[in-house]
Parts: sequence; structure tokens; C-alpha cells
Amino acid sequence: MPWLDKVKGVIEAWYPGQEDGRALAAVLFGDVNPSGKLPITFPRSTADTPAHDSQEWPGIDGNADYSEGIDVGYRWYDSQQIDPLFPFGYGLSYTTFAVHGLVATKQLTRNGTEKLSVDVTNTGHRAGAEVVQIYIGMPAIADEPPEQLKGFQKVTLAAGQTQRVRFTLTRADLAYWSTEAGDWATASGNYRIMVGTSSEQTAARGTFRISPPPTSTALPH
Repeated sequence: MPWLDKVKGVIEAWYPGQEDGRALAAVLFGDVNPSGKLPITFPRSTADTPAHDSQEWPGIDGNADYSEGIDVGYRWYDSQQIDPLFPFGYGLSYTTFAVHGLVATKQLTRNGTEKLSVDVTNTGHRAGAEVVQIYIGMPAIADEPPEQLKGFQKVTLAAGQTQRVRFTLTRADLAYWSTEAGDWATASGNYRIMVGTSSEQTAARGTFRISPPPTSTALPH
């Protein structure tokens, strides 16, 4: 989008259907406060994408090389430390929001859950909705992308209103595929919590830990 700095605003309307004229007018005239979020990343250039040459797409001699591995979508930009034009989960409205006050249980057993909560405040002057997103960074032993979306909630707030938003993560939410075990596994160690309004805008941060399973020791006779 090399023309971006030449326009006052951008609306991504996707495929709005036969009522697109009314919908766009409602947003442009402020009758409706937009609260949509991007389900993909918008790169600054084609070279920034994980599939930017013919080997990766459309492939050579019928073979495509998925060289990004598990770093699909926003995970690629995070792992390569590439600043996108618009990140995954991004979206603006006619008001503003702040995500703060993260509280976590700090410890999760292998068969337990991790409960998180954050405050979301409408810091603007009109009612609106925000989509709060939680991303998790796994221990290095898991060899996973730097952060991955694990949950989101949409909350509608009046101007100046604050609401507590709660998430529950299970062992399945934190599992990764172990090629050695040929099964899903949960890594022991410290997990990073990042909560915010897009994959690049995570203001509330914290950690919790999964302890290794206890080892059994034979008792003396």
C-alpha cells in the first residue's frame, strides 16, 4: 500500500454484500463505531512475506517449498522480527481502549488450568467494542513461534467504562506436537503471557510456570 500516506483513512470492507452501501455510510458518518479486526497480516512489501519467491509459491515443477515451517501467518513476522504494515488482529475505531491489570495464577499443573484476567477500559469519548487477545510464548524447549494466539473476547464498553475480562487456558491450549514422541506434549518451564489488541500491541504482560512431573523413587526395603 505505497499510497497509504496520501489518504486520510482506510476501511477494509471485505465482502459486505448487498447492504454494503448502507454499512459503509454508517461507518463513515459515525452512526456505527467500527470494531473489526484483521484476520491476516498486511506486509509492507511482498519480500516480507513467508512465500515471496517462486520456490515457495507457486512452486517449481509442481513442488512448493513450505520453508516457513510452523511459522505461519503472524508467527512468521514475529519469528523474523519483521515489522508489518498492519499486524494480525489490528483494527481501529472512533474511540480508544487500554488493556491493563493482568492477573495470572502463576503456576499450572500438567492436568490443571491457568486462569487469567485483565481490565479493559474505554479511554475515549464514545461507546465502542474491543477484541481483547491473549498470546502465549512457550519455553524454548518446545521450539515454537515466539507467540501464538490462544484466546480472544469481544467486549462492548461505554465511554470511560472498565470491565474485567477472564480467560481460562487448559493443558490442551498449551500443547505442541513433539516429533520425538509422535504425540502432543506440554513443555515444562516458564510461559510468557501477552494480552492486548493485536499481535503487535500487547500492553499487559506476565508469566506462569508448568512444573516438571514428579519423579518416582524406589523405597528401600
